[in-house]
Amino acid sequence: MNTAAYLRQVVTVLAQEIGVRSYRHAEKLEEAARYISEQFASFGYQVVRQPLYFFGNIYYNIIAEHTGAASPETILVIGAHYDTVCTTPGADDNASGIAGLLALARALATAQSSRTVRFVAFALEEPPASRTDSMGSYHYARSLKMKRENVEGMICLEMIGYFCDETDSQRYPLPLMSSKYPTTGNYIAMVGNTNSRAFTRGIAKNFQGAVDLPVVTLNAPALVIGIDFSDHWAFARFGYRALMVTDTAFYRNPHYHAPTDLPETLEYGRMAKVVDGLAAASS
Repeated sequence: MNTAAYLRQVVTVLAQEIGVRSYRHAEKLEEAARYISEQFASFGYQVVRQPLYFFGNIYYNIIAEHTGAASPETILVIGAHYDTVCTTPGADDNASGIAGLLALARALATAQSSRTVRFVAFALEEPPASRTDSMGSYHYARSLKMKRENVEGMICLEMIGYFCDETDSQRYPLPLMSSKYPTTGNYIAMVGNTNSRAFTRGIAKNFQGAVDLPVVTLNAPALVIGIDFSDHWAFARFGYRALMVTDTAFYRNPHYHAPTDLPETLEYGRMAKVVDGLAAASS
């Protein structure tokens, strides 16, 4: 199965067959966690489940690791959240990110990597956990800090499947940004805080050397609305360099957090290019 077909398959299972995966639907999150675990295992990975507790329920981060050949002690974390808000089946937000995560794990399973790449599917990114110490990514980043692991950086996959070639399909948090950045939503963005600028530029450069999908980068303070609205926020809180790979969410996708965020609204060919570019940048 080629990458685009695999991405479509994963998104369909999560968003259509399982459906809404909010913290209020613990059984659906567990179903998604089992599916993600099974996919990792099918590529030959050992799977670890990290438990966390929220509103009386137990949820899990799902972790798989590809050990590096030259510098196994150096870790690159690639993560995506698998929960949704209760109003959406979440094809783009964030079945697309999980599909990208699994496709990357599949691509790198038989490839040589200089560093260790750790793939993590996070629970509880959405409100009310969002940007609090209840996030699955916060629990995981804190555990890395406590173990003093050598984390080179973190790549967060947050909505990577919606593209639009129409003029003025792309919006921005600040009006003046439209004069500097593209107004057509046909690119992938890599964004993070100012401390992650060099990390972002390095990943973007290697990405662009592998695929022809346009890339826009932005490293800015949190006052730029949306720049830290995902799991990379948690890693930045612990001092790790981190970036978000995104189609820019509500600045482009009209189905954001809506019942219409369905598998058929995504473009799997360009999603596959995101995966191919990140595979090149991660090895």
